[in-house]
Amino acid sequence: MSMHMKVESMMNYHTFEVPTAIKHGIGAIKHLGEEVKALGSSKVLLVTDPGIYKAGVTKPVEASLKEAGVEVVLFNNVEPNPPTRLIAEGSNVYTENNCDGLVAVGGGSSMDTAKAIGVEATHEGTVLDYEAAESKKPLENRIPPLATIPTTAGTGSEVTQWAVITDEEREYKFNTGGPLIAAYLTIIDPELHTSMPPHVTAMTGIDAIAHAVECYTMKYAQPVTDAVALLAIEYAATYIRRAFADGADLEARYGMAQAAMLAGLSYGSESAGAAHAMSQSLGGMVPVAHGQCVAAMMGPVMEFNWKGAPGRFARIAQAFGINTANMTTEEAAKAAVTYMYDLVEELEVPSLEKQGVDPTQVERWANEALNDPQTIGNPRDLTLSDYEWIYKRCFNEVPKTV
Repeated sequence: MSMHMKVESMMNYHTFEVPTAIKHGIGAIKHLGEEVKALGSSKVLLVTDPGIYKAGVTKPVEASLKEAGVEVVLFNNVEPNPPTRLIAEGSNVYTENNCDGLVAVGGGSSMDTAKAIGVEATHEGTVLDYEAAESKKPLENRIPPLATIPTTAGTGSEVTQWAVITDEEREYKFNTGGPLIAAYLTIIDPELHTSMPPHVTAMTGIDAIAHAVECYTMKYAQPVTDAVALLAIEYAATYIRRAFADGADLEARYGMAQAAMLAGLSYGSESAGAAHAMSQSLGGMVPVAHGQCVAAMMGPVMEFNWKGAPGRFARIAQAFGINTANMTTEEAAKAAVTYMYDLVEELEVPSLEKQGVDPTQVERWANEALNDPQTIGNPRDLTLSDYEWIYKRCFNEVPKTV
């Protein structure tokens, strides 16, 4: 079967699975120990990054585990865009200490690292052998019991069925996943989100909106993903500015945590679109922060894409809170694009150039994006010159069209 036919058949056969139990509430972290014990774990590898650990964010996590009599082995070496060597290091620590469970605390990098450690703990070879590519093997075994504790409201990795890992040799970010890699449980506690600085709130929050927008407008969209994506956009549009302006606003933090989780569910089963194809391929070559990179790309991507699904972009405008009653479908769709440009400016997201992306290498960046699997399913067909146009819009080298 050709790749094209395979894609066609995938688009006609939808699936939606949620292997992860979702538990949430202010102060919910105190239930973690009992929940982990109930999953059958007595010794867990706590996967987190040095910044979160130093800031003391993992203290209530460790306290709850210890109170339930669960032993904790610490692995706090997580890096952004986690590379394969980090996964190998983590899975060695997991095996050497005879762990029987995983707890991830942090953003997408910590959760993806824990998922990939789980893959290596239950499979022969390395996580690279299970890259989501035609020539590679699918996962065969469920990863060990994993509880995800997000401290940012962004990637939705707490509920997705993917881990995004960097192969430094190829300068390439790859996905591994399916229902076998999903967390068994996520506990969402907005009290753990209050330490997020404004720029992290902005970039992770816009990443969540990007998941929802891309998944709502892509060709793989289906009723269940539509439902969670639209509500994710509504929650985020309602709360993101408040969370950015007042880090201790628990209602806003709770709303954003729910937005990220709902957007993660929309992303859970399928692909995303051009913004994720671009940011993921770029992140393998340049050390950009994923959320910030997506945020800087969303305006131009939506500007390019709206013609592919005007009715859906018009519905997004409503979810953003725009009064579209007296607008045509096209006017409402364009209003959604303008809203995204304004939001990125209001939340002080630095441009791609300020993030260290070289505008003279547009052809290279565009080439890599075109080869990313998330190009398939984008609401508007993409060619190399289209990706070059989107990148040039990011660098303000071509005029705005809305």
